[in-house]
Amino acid sequence: MYKYIIMGVQGCGKGTQAKLMCDSYDFVHISIGDQFRWHISNHTKLAAKLQRVIAAGQMAGDDLVEKVVSERLQWHDWNYGFVLDGFPRNFTQAEFLLETYNINGAIHLQVADDIVTKRVLARRVCNSCGLDYNLIHHRPKVEGVCDVCHGKLKAREDDNEAAIVNRLADYHTKTEPIIELFKQVGILVEVDAAQSVELVFEDIKRKIGLPDPPRHMNSRNMVTEFRSREAKG
Repeated sequence: MYKYIIMGVQGCGKGTQAKLMCDSYDFVHISIGDQFRWHISNHTKLAAKLQRVIAAGQMAGDDLVEKVVSERLQWHDWNYGFVLDGFPRNFTQAEFLLETYNINGAIHLQVADDIVTKRVLARRVCNSCGLDYNLIHHRPKVEGVCDVCHGKLKAREDDNEAAIVNRLADYHTKTEPIIELFKQVGILVEVDAAQSVELVFEDIKRKIGLPDPPRHMNSRNMVTEFRSREAKG
């Protein structure tokens, strides 16, 4: 059973790589943001606490986030393994994770801040179906129009240069101690995320020692298939 963390600044492509890993090896993609939304939509016991934090514009505290992670991992639907996305976000959370679970590897996707800024500013989302696009590497067939539902594409409200600068600074401050911790325990692998999606995926497989996927597809074909399924919803 494989247990991985994937980390990197917003816009580095970690969501795409996590999904590719899971599609290829039957791992389960566990996104903390998705878990927050699941609790709220299902009105769970934790939903009220999460809603109060979100309404106040605050970050969820360590105890609350750790509770969400623990409950999700207790589902044990990850027969072959999981890829944890969006956690840990600080040193305390990293310590909790290492003390509680036998993590096989922490994949750090590295990309320069100026490249991240360009990627984030190029993001668009469909206001009808929610499908994500990027004007750099995943453009719609018709400018400003969703390929699937023909809804209008728009930039996210917080995808502006000032907000991006603040997010980058906050990420680096909180993440540097985590990176050092993972280096010390010998589970960190660093991957150049400025490469194409296919090459990033190849580097991840090589550096964490994963075999060729069971379907024996090359990375380009897997990325094409992944994007096709994503577009179809």
